[in-house]
Amino acid sequence: MSNATIHIGFKLPDGNIQHIDAPLGQNIMQAAIVNNIDGIEAECGGSCMCATCHLYLPDSLLDSVTPANDEELEMLEETAAERRPGSRLSCQLLATEAMAGVIFEVPECQS
Repeated sequence: MSNATIHIGFKLPDGNIQHIDAPLGQNIMQAAIVNNIDGIEAECGGSCMCATCHLYLPDSLLDSVTPANDEELEMLEETAAERRPGSRLSCQLLATEAMAGVIFEVPECQS
């Protein structure tokens, strides 16, 4: 696996943005957990079973990521926070070069 990383950010509910480097190919949830991003709980450990790693993608990224599968869509129905067109589970998103510089928004309430 390559050591290449991308620089991404997480806009927290308080408005602060926390920037991190995520290894290409790692899922966004893992990168968030390793970097202590508040609000990404990942109670199920990334197995798409809890929706506590829910975040919002910016509109500019929606066409650049693999669409959510049926399992993820079902879990997104269970999110505690408002569901939006850019709602995704971060455990289902792999860091790609298309995400470089992107700011993901962490919902105010995850659980």
